[in-house]
Amino acid sequence: MDIQLYKHHLKETVKLAFPVAVGQLGHVMFGVVDSIMIGKVGADSLAAASLVNGIFFLILVLGIGMSLAITPLIAIEKGRGREDKIGIILRQGLLVNILFSLIIIAILFIISENIDLLNQPPEVAGKAGSYLKIITVSVIPFMLFQTYRQFIEGLSYTKPPMYIVLAANLVNVFGNYLLIYGHWGLPALGLDGAGWSSLITRIFMAAGLIIYVYRSKHFTSFDISMKFRNINTVVIKKLASIGLPSGFQYFFEIGAFTISAVMIGWIGSSSLAAHQIALNLASITYMIILGVSTAGTIRVGNAYGRENKEEIKTAGNSAIIVAVALMAVFGIIFILFRNVLPYIYVSEAEVIETASKLLIIAALFQVFDGMQATGLGVLRGLTDAKIPMILSIFVYWIVGIPLGYVLGFSAGYGVYGIWTALSISLILAAIFFGVRFKIKVSKL
Repeated sequence: MDIQLYKHHLKETVKLAFPVAVGQLGHVMFGVVDSIMIGKVGADSLAAASLVNGIFFLILVLGIGMSLAITPLIAIEKGRGREDKIGIILRQGLLVNILFSLIIIAILFIISENIDLLNQPPEVAGKAGSYLKIITVSVIPFMLFQTYRQFIEGLSYTKPPMYIVLAANLVNVFGNYLLIYGHWGLPALGLDGAGWSSLITRIFMAAGLIIYVYRSKHFTSFDISMKFRNINTVVIKKLASIGLPSGFQYFFEIGAFTISAVMIGWIGSSSLAAHQIALNLASITYMIILGVSTAGTIRVGNAYGRENKEEIKTAGNSAIIVAVALMAVFGIIFILFRNVLPYIYVSEAEVIETASKLLIIAALFQVFDGMQATGLGVLRGLTDAKIPMILSIFVYWIVGIPLGYVLGFSAGYGVYGIWTALSISLILAAIFFGVRFKIKVSKL
């Protein structure tokens, strides 16, 4: 093992990962701020926002997955030194993502017209339908932001999106202040005001990043003009072969956690509240590790483009090492502060007791969660997405959900049984993706 090579890759991975991780936390803050500010309007508005945001994100991940295909393809071409191909990938990526945005918008509009079918209280359903329609329009600016973000991240520029997301948080807070409560002569729109603020914020994000890209000298050599010469079916097929499986992989993973929440709801409101607390804390660490996963995609993609097998292996292993180290620290924090962290959310003794026990389970699966998330990233750097999607269906839907039902209800372990099943799914995913990466590298 070349120690110096590992040191180099570890340093470069951390340097790339940090801005992405901060940017991901910035996205988390949008939801936190919206919940706090909407909550002051009333419980019905908060319930409607929670319902809608869950549905919105579950569908939006399909688009996010599609946009992720841009990063490895650009990283590979950069590694090959073929700068003339990079602008083509950006243009074709824009075409694919805008068309995909329209499909997502159509799906969400249909759902918004049929919220009543979800059997929600009338006062919640009425607010939810209107709010969903507004934020559905924001899919296009969001996907534009994602497209340009994946483009520059593929070229190893990870800081600009971070700065724009952090600035967008201020725009969102100010927009919420004006439009939710009605200040500066504007009407108080309540939940709909939060929707309009989200739309404005996403337009700001897209505009900010697009302006940066076209004004920066870093990208002038890549022919990033919008002069479409043709529809490049070869590039589109490559984007779809990575993007569609990536999107569905996230859909199946998030869907499994959503179904688990439904099952926990059958147990009782206290168990569901504890689940939401522990899952929210685990989600924060997951969003941070996505930065490492993205860095892994970029570093492996660059090495893959150079056709350097040793660097591919070292880059992938380095990303996984960083993820394991980070998640081990987060796991220790969860164990040490398991009785303190739930108080951030609630003060009910029963909920806190359950959440503190769930945090122990969360602590135990942190390392495996980091391994599986980063494993997906390094496999994406090799343009490998279809098999990981199939493996995800197996670990979450064939193993995780049925086992959760058996352990939670048949065996009588309740919420702890369901969380144990989710942990086993993550462990299996970590093993499968790690073995898959080793096999792919050995065959190069």
